[in-house]
Amino acid sequence: MTRLATASLAGTAIEFYDFFVYGTAAALVLGPLFFPTFSPLAGTLAAFGTFAVGFISRPLGSVVFGHIGDRYGRRPVLFASLLLTGIATVAVGCVPTYGSIGVAAPALLLVLRFLQGLGLGGEWGGAVLLTAEHAPAHRRGLWSSFPQIGPPLGFLLANGIMLALSASLTDAQFASWGWRVPFWVAGLLAAGGLLLRTSLAETPQFKQLSETGERASAPLVEVVRDHWRLVLLTAGALAVGYAVFYAVTTWSLAYATEHLGVSRTVMLACIMAAVAVTGVVTPFVAMLGDRYGRRPLCLAGCAGAALSMFPMIALLRTAEPLLMFFGFLGALLSFITMFAVIAAYLPELYEPRVRCTGAAVGYNLAGVLGGALTPVVATAVAHGDGPPWGVAVYLTGIALLSLGCFALLPETRPAPARVAEPAEPAAA
Repeated sequence: MTRLATASLAGTAIEFYDFFVYGTAAALVLGPLFFPTFSPLAGTLAAFGTFAVGFISRPLGSVVFGHIGDRYGRRPVLFASLLLTGIATVAVGCVPTYGSIGVAAPALLLVLRFLQGLGLGGEWGGAVLLTAEHAPAHRRGLWSSFPQIGPPLGFLLANGIMLALSASLTDAQFASWGWRVPFWVAGLLAAGGLLLRTSLAETPQFKQLSETGERASAPLVEVVRDHWRLVLLTAGALAVGYAVFYAVTTWSLAYATEHLGVSRTVMLACIMAAVAVTGVVTPFVAMLGDRYGRRPLCLAGCAGAALSMFPMIALLRTAEPLLMFFGFLGALLSFITMFAVIAAYLPELYEPRVRCTGAAVGYNLAGVLGGALTPVVATAVAHGDGPPWGVAVYLTGIALLSLGCFALLPETRPAPARVAEPAEPAAA
């Protein structure tokens, strides 16, 4: 389990590194470089629009790779998705800017971002099922949380490289070539991840499906026909997690640097510190899920998100690094209270024959609802000089929607094994 969990963690860290590095670049430099004829606001909105394309393609990736996972095994998904995302990310770092090739530059960005999302749509389902289907039932939450540590690690790596480059280069150097370096690094990370995954074994549950001939012939058809309500509920339930995470890590970065005059170095440091804490607490929250159930933690996380959005916006407006950090931390702790147990919760909701497709489609549809729209909507709402309370209203509304969806989902935690009572002594 340690080897499997490590390989899953490394893979999700690499793939989410690829995904996050684009979001940071979109917040900092892609607008002026690829949409220079737009106003600053319109350029930022356009850059976030290309960012959103990756979320839109993720459900399609979950369908394509989910079919592979349910028909041919979880293991092939891990190789194909990582390879696709790595190649697309390296290519983003090679795209000439608008000044060199005109409108072809943003068009290429859109295509490559689409391919990034396609690969990531398959990665999560494969990595999660690799651990969830190998793990013992009473520790499934803990072992399944390791792929969920990958996104914070990927974020820290992506933004750590961006922070180092931002601090060591002039603005002109960063805009000229510095922003491209993290995209090129993705090639080395992908090669290491592929090497790490070569020795992984197929999961016991898929082997059993293969041996008994119970594999789904058309997984998506079965999911749509038999589990459509479950897919919609899980998508709505998880939307708040995406919305909160990308409001903190992407929108606030652009807002603070453009409207509050906070340096990108300070903002990156504040956000990275808050994300680092969430990565550390993830396995401990997952153990609570093994002890008390998945659903109670998800409900608590939604309630926490609803209560923390207005304080987060108020602390962001102070432009004080420590206060901004605490605002981000409160929001992200609510987020991780849900997402630490999701890797065990979603697979348990679906039967094994369609699990790779069903869990991944629900998870990635939530990304469209919460992740794709949030930076765009928040940027449009917060364009004035006053406090962006509209952003807090929007995020609180999503939190309440997710709370209602989680309330309609069942608990899935396996019942604790019962210990046999000692027999009564026989009567004399």
